[in-house]
Amino acid sequence: MQGLAVVLFPVVLMLFALFMERVENRLRKLLEPEEEVQQYLDRASNAEVNELAKLGVPPAATRMRRTRRTRAREDELDVAQAS
Repeated sequence: MQGLAVVLFPVVLMLFALFMERVENRLRKLLEPEEEVQQYLDRASNAEVNELAKLGVPPAATRMRRTRRTRAREDELDVAQAS
């Protein structure tokens, strides 16, 4: 019985490690892409970086997207008014 446990334990441990790797990869895909995070850090002010540190990447990136959309709309309005 102990011999069976000695043989099965490493196999079960390897299967668990493979399963956890797949879970980790799926979770990594749910997070913000690395390129978008780098853009955020390049354009962020000190207050935005502090928000990133407090809230984490997803909420800070969502706020950045909202700000970017608002600025894009303002730019569109400026162009439309200038025409």
